[in-house]
Amino acid sequence: MLALKANIVDWGEALGFQQVGVSDVDLREAEQRLGEWLQTGFHGSMSYMQRHGGKRSRPAELVAGTVRVISVRMDYLPQSQDLAASLLDHDSLAYISRYALGRDYHKIVRGRLRALARQIEQRIGKFGYRVFVDSAPVLEKPLAEKAGLGWVGKHTNVINRNAGSWFFLGELYTDLPLPVDEKETSHCGSCRACIDVCPTDAIVAPYKLDARRCISYLTIESRDSIPVEFRSAIGNRIYGCDDCQLYCPWNKFAKPTAEGDFAPRHNLDAVELTELFSWCEDTWLEKTQGSAIRRVGYECWLRNIAVGLGNAKTSAAVIAALNKRRNSDSRLVAEHVEWALAKHEQQQAVTNGEQ
Repeated sequence: MLALKANIVDWGEALGFQQVGVSDVDLREAEQRLGEWLQTGFHGSMSYMQRHGGKRSRPAELVAGTVRVISVRMDYLPQSQDLAASLLDHDSLAYISRYALGRDYHKIVRGRLRALARQIEQRIGKFGYRVFVDSAPVLEKPLAEKAGLGWVGKHTNVINRNAGSWFFLGELYTDLPLPVDEKETSHCGSCRACIDVCPTDAIVAPYKLDARRCISYLTIESRDSIPVEFRSAIGNRIYGCDDCQLYCPWNKFAKPTAEGDFAPRHNLDAVELTELFSWCEDTWLEKTQGSAIRRVGYECWLRNIAVGLGNAKTSAAVIAALNKRRNSDSRLVAEHVEWALAKHEQQQAVTNGEQ
């Protein structure tokens, strides 16, 4: 098993993973934290977090016979963090979370993990396994921490001391009794940069995230109207939010990935909000083919951009774009358009008053 594990690490790195680690399946501490988080209602409308009973925190109940989890990480930062930070709250350009600019990571990481499993089979024959990439009741962050890939930071993302936090995680549940790695410990210390920079104060305490306030939840997970109290703070973030990563000191060690599939497509790394708002559904489907952005759906995509336009610098182009969708068939979109237009009217009134 020791020799096999060494092979697995080498094969994983050859397949494009920056790190491979192995953990046992004892997640009792994480299970308790999850229960407390759910009891507070911090999961909002993500009811799937309550399903499946103990399968999420007990791997052997999800996949019978599982005794180890092989966790992997794959870096995805497509370009410099300085460039990304310069786009935050831009007066006309959209900000899309850096993980969603390229090809859908689910397909890439899952494909590499399956290739890793095939290599193991070629060496030892058939064995029990199942691959997961953010698509099943799996506590991937505690598993990654136990496998030595990093620690769960105060913003609840996994941080690696040599690579920061711009990476995807994937898991291979297996019945192979491989040697386990040493669990990583926290190195956040007294730092609270992520807490202080969160636009909506979603990190309510160190290591505690109220998803109902999180911009990633509001713009991706939620299918409802975005609460008015958060709309201005969202700024131009139309799909996800990276602020807590962009200002994390540990990300000084992060480097742009060489993985071509994660490179920005269709200029989504720096595109005008008005252009995105003009896309019809067919265009949206074409431009987001093979992208994680598809998850949000066209209606919520427009909802998010309407908020972004409401926070943009007032201009004839912005007002015209909003007016074109003022009578949208979607009540959800129309509501957010009206809010955006009203905000610009207020701004213009203030400007005229000052003049």
